[in-house]
Amino acid sequence: MSANVEIFTRPGCGYCSAAKSLLSRKNVVFTEYDVAVDPDFREWMLSRSNGGTTFPQIFIDKVHVGGCDELYALDREGKLDGMLAGQKVST
Repeated sequence: MSANVEIFTRPGCGYCSAAKSLLSRKNVVFTEYDVAVDPDFREWMLSRSNGGTTFPQIFIDKVHVGGCDELYALDREGKLDGMLAGQKVST
């Protein structure tokens, strides 16, 4: 079972590109919500991330993991692969 991964992005965001690159290297299928395509995505992101305004905002199985730095930290700590496999991991 693989996790449902969602990422909120904006154009020209280097952190967004880096986060998507890590997910792609891990062969993760993710849903991207580009706020430039639909401005309503920003409000939805804000409500789901408890007001997180920076990009990207990343969710794995509806758990808000934060942004790019937090995603890479989870990977360094060896927790990301388990989360992506749908396992419960304390963040």
